[in-house]
Amino acid sequence: MLTIRPYDPDRDARAAGILIADTFFEFNLDSFSAEEAEALLGPYLYARSDDPLHQKLIASVIDAPIVWAAEEAGDLVGVLRGRPGRLHSLFVAAEHHRRGIGRRLMDRFEEQCRAAGCRAITLAATPYAVPFYQRLGYRKSTGPRTMTIFGVPGFTTQPMKKRLG
Repeated sequence: MLTIRPYDPDRDARAAGILIADTFFEFNLDSFSAEEAEALLGPYLYARSDDPLHQKLIASVIDAPIVWAAEEAGDLVGVLRGRPGRLHSLFVAAEHHRRGIGRRLMDRFEEQCRAAGCRAITLAATPYAVPFYQRLGYRKSTGPRTMTIFGVPGFTTQPMKKRLG
């Protein structure tokens, strides 16, 4: 059974770091060299490290005003990060795609944004994720943009927006 619950950094940081690293690498970094891809992973490159400093850094990068976790059978299968009105990131483990997990995380996030008085949510989607967000009612708000991630320029995103009813 799938549970959407508040993220617990003490319990979830390592699993969330691994999930983010694996998913980001698999679906977003194929057009980059191996060196660029490693740099784009930033601290997530060390998600499997047992070094407490690596784990503390990963936990600090995941930290956001809103963080939700999706758990199934004791495994973390999705994580959403954001703040009221702005989605920072959404990751669902590859083997759990197309099962409604991302939609359920977004539903919870949108509910929280509405409760905070937000009239809209903005996000910067990766090209891979644009169709998913469009199915949820998000629309492209400008043309594609490039951004710098962990000091590496040239990562393409698509700004999107949804007005909340």
